[in-house]
Amino acid sequence: MMRISLCLLLLVASCSSIPVRAKRDLIGMPRSSLIACAGVPDNVAALDDGEVLQWRQDQAVQGPFTIKGPFGVEVDLSGHGTCHVVARLHGGHVAQVEYTGPSSTLLGPYSACRPLVAACERLVSRD
Repeated sequence: MMRISLCLLLLVASCSSIPVRAKRDLIGMPRSSLIACAGVPDNVAALDDGEVLQWRQDQAVQGPFTIKGPFGVEVDLSGHGTCHVVARLHGGHVAQVEYTGPSSTLLGPYSACRPLVAACERLVSRD
C-alpha cells in the first residue's frame, strides 16, 4: 500500500510540475518553435515592444478522483479547471509565460494547463 501511495504522489507531482517548469524553460524559445509545439494561438495582440499570444483551454478539466456508485450517486473529490496560457514575446522569442483561469484541480494549481504546454516542455527537455 505504501508503494502505491508513493507512486500516486510522484504521478501527481510530475503532472503539476510540467506547467511550472514550462514557465521557466520556454523563455527564449523562438516564436515559430512555440507555435509548432503549442499550436496556433487563439488570440494574438501586438505590442510596441513585441506581442502577446494566448492559448485557451476552456473545457473544464477534471482531476482523476470521481467515484460513481449505484442509483446515480457520484462523489467528485477533484477540482475542475480551465486554463489560458499567455506568452509575451520580445524580439520574436518568448520573454514571459503566465497562466490565467481557474486552473486548480486535485493534481495541483496549474494541472489544467498541462495539456497546453506539455509538448513544448518535452521539446525543450530533449535539447
